[in-house]
Amino acid sequence: MNRFNPAKLYLSKWTAVHPRNREKHFVVTRLVRDENENITHCVIEAIHSKREQQLEWQELRRQDIWRQGWL
Repeated sequence: MNRFNPAKLYLSKWTAVHPRNREKHFVVTRLVRDENENITHCVIEAIHSKREQQLEWQELRRQDIWRQGWL
């Protein structure tokens, strides 16, 4: 399990373990918060294609999908 503080996700870098469409490296560009200011989702942007996708921030903890940093 990747360990990190969710409040420090903004602009963090991630590497996809199984890249698709030549999209391997990502950066967190936005944090989505609920009415209580808790982080619910994050938006990540692929460096290669600039495509954005929204996912639950807890998914980044899964080491079988994501690695912290650009490897």
